[in-house]
Amino acid sequence: MFKVGEKVVYPAHGVGQIEAIRTQIISGTETRYYMLRILDSDMKILVPIDNVQSVGLRKIIDRQMVTKVYKILRQKKVEADQQTWNRRYREYTEKIKTGSILEIATVLRDLFVLKGDKELSFGERKMLDTAKNLLVKELSIARSHSEEKIMEELRHIFTH
Repeated sequence: MFKVGEKVVYPAHGVGQIEAIRTQIISGTETRYYMLRILDSDMKILVPIDNVQSVGLRKIIDRQMVTKVYKILRQKKVEADQQTWNRRYREYTEKIKTGSILEIATVLRDLFVLKGDKELSFGERKMLDTAKNLLVKELSIARSHSEEKIMEELRHIFTH
């Protein structure tokens, strides 16, 4: 169970805050919901408490996971991806939808490496921005640093 005020991650949308826990009766069935506000967009989402697992709602990562994320980001020797851009795009979209911070870090790293080899398509550039925004927001909360500081760290990782 999450508590009101707690920050959580909603896959593909990013970090949100539990604003309330509500109960509604729909067709005679009582259902409890988390009322979640996505921080970057102010979008509000009702997540049935019984569906938390299936939608992938999860806690912000801990220090140990932060270390794993940075390890993934620093791996420069990745397989050159020979797929077409749209197949790659679909694969990356699926990884981001999982909500796994490790998958998102992999997408970001792979796109940065690819960007060094050739120009990214419009879809890939948007995907790069999405992965970067999701990662920066969660890392800044997990590490209690500003988003600017996290962005600076990422720039340093990808330029060295």
